[in-house]
Amino acid sequence: MSGSVKDVQSKAELDGLLRSDALVILHFWASWCEASKHMDQVFSHLSTDFPHARFVRVEAEEQPEISEAYSVAAVPYFVFSKDGKTVDTLEGADPSSLAHKVAKASGSINAGEPAAPASSGMAAGAAILETVRELARDNGSVTESKVQPGLSSALQKKIQQLIDSNPIMLFMKGSPEEPKCGFSRKVVDILKEENVNFGSFDILSDNEIREGLKKFSNWPTFPQLYCKGELLGGSDIAIAMHESGELKEVFRDHGIGNITSDEVKPAEPDRTAGVISENSGLSAALASRLKMLVNLSPVMLFMKGKPDEPKCGFSHKVVEILREENVNFESFDILSDDEVRQGLKDYSNWSSYPQLYIKGELIGGSDIVLQMHRSGELRKVLENKGIVKKDTNEDRLKKLTTSSAVMLFMKGTPDAPRCGFSSKVVNALNEEGIGFGSFDILTDDEVRQGLKVYSNWPTFPQLYYKGELIGGCDIVLELRSSGELKSTLSE
Repeated sequence: MSGSVKDVQSKAELDGLLRSDALVILHFWASWCEASKHMDQVFSHLSTDFPHARFVRVEAEEQPEISEAYSVAAVPYFVFSKDGKTVDTLEGADPSSLAHKVAKASGSINAGEPAAPASSGMAAGAAILETVRELARDNGSVTESKVQPGLSSALQKKIQQLIDSNPIMLFMKGSPEEPKCGFSRKVVDILKEENVNFGSFDILSDNEIREGLKKFSNWPTFPQLYCKGELLGGSDIAIAMHESGELKEVFRDHGIGNITSDEVKPAEPDRTAGVISENSGLSAALASRLKMLVNLSPVMLFMKGKPDEPKCGFSHKVVEILREENVNFESFDILSDDEVRQGLKDYSNWSSYPQLYIKGELIGGSDIVLQMHRSGELRKVLENKGIVKKDTNEDRLKKLTTSSAVMLFMKGTPDAPRCGFSSKVVNALNEEGIGFGSFDILTDDEVRQGLKVYSNWPTFPQLYYKGELIGGCDIVLELRSSGELKSTLSE
């Protein structure tokens, strides 16, 4: 590995590094995560460009004590620490954001030194971002993410071109060969059963397309299936249309025929959750046992350890999420049975743990569950499957306002505010060293309008502490001016 990146082997070793005055940047990674490997290349390049900072790698599952200390729930995950305190974080494979945050943090600690490409973060920015772009092009699966809360004409054109690129187009998590969630896998299987050619796009590889498509289609979840440029729907609709025969009729009406015998590819093993292929290598007895286990409870979690004693941070996080969703679930400790541990990887075609199943269908691992929880998609799945009752709008707003101890409802994101008032509040919180969650009210008009009534406060931004409204921009700035902001948000 190039660059000066240090692998940490214990919390004691890390604590020693954090006692220095230097900026310390932690990269939490996992050997099974391709995104971690790609981001590690960016991380190594940045370590060379910023020699005044300490770049440290932590293998998340091998160092659970460190992972839990930083509430790591998904990888890749980056923590920026100065004087033993966390000053910033970044979750996910976002090369340009990582470069920007490193440049910003490194530039601030070397502000008194001569501006040189290696010591001044902002001066090095252009060169670094070019490196990021080259790595992104080389690694295909990692693309530069650009935060654009609105739908620009260029983005609309790009999305429309993708939709029109194939008569049948599936926007999914992962690829048809390696789906990254059970719902995407199910729609792939349906299209294969319908014997039609289709194109696909991995929305996990491009956050701009992922978020933009939600607005473009007015459809908040994935997968999304299109036919001749028209949205058919998600997995539930695709399943219903397939089972009723309507999907075949839609394809026929749009002039889409079946794949001819010359076009048929060799059949691949069917590895859908709960269905065992002939080539999976599993004995009939083990296959039967696994099928029984994944259907043991409507919500079934295969994890390391037990819910009250998780043995890894990723399992711990999924347990927390299910409890936050107020869901009854059963679990199986895969550390207690190696036959199940290894067999389930083949059964589900999913190589890591934890694994979450709903009604016998694989949802995914900690990354997917966390994404679905944050977007509200997990709640919708649980509601649609009859696991939990549907939330009222007030219930949803209550959960959002309490999703972080300090919660800011703003226009845009902390890295890209869309109004001056939101920007001022973000700056005030950052300057006071206060960690906070945020929600972009421009992305959800139901939340935007509902919150005005819920809080009896007609404008944005709105800042909450432990579910209680603190106020808007003027109040936040007054509290900061009087020196009361930090104490108000830590009582």
